[in-house]
Amino acid sequence: MHTPRPVASIARLVLTAGLALASGLAAAADGEIRKIDAAQMRLTLKHDAIPSLDMPAMTMAYKANSAALLQGLAVGDQVVFEAEKRDGTYVITAIRKK
Repeated sequence: MHTPRPVASIARLVLTAGLALASGLAAAADGEIRKIDAAQMRLTLKHDAIPSLDMPAMTMAYKANSAALLQGLAVGDQVVFEAEKRDGTYVITAIRKK
């Protein structure tokens, strides 16, 4: 029976996560919801720096990946979110309240 070596498995996981972040697939940050535009599926967030997307801390509007992401959120909520750049547009792919 072959047992995977933990070091090799951890190294593979770290490499995969690093490649995903480096390619702009998804990046996580803390933020605060400043505005919700459900009709346009947009969130304005004041957020920490997102180094993997080469973004300083700022307040910015993002497109939501789906309308379902906006459900249960309110202005003022502290959140953790994931974003990626798609065709020149920053998109929220996941979000949850802190």
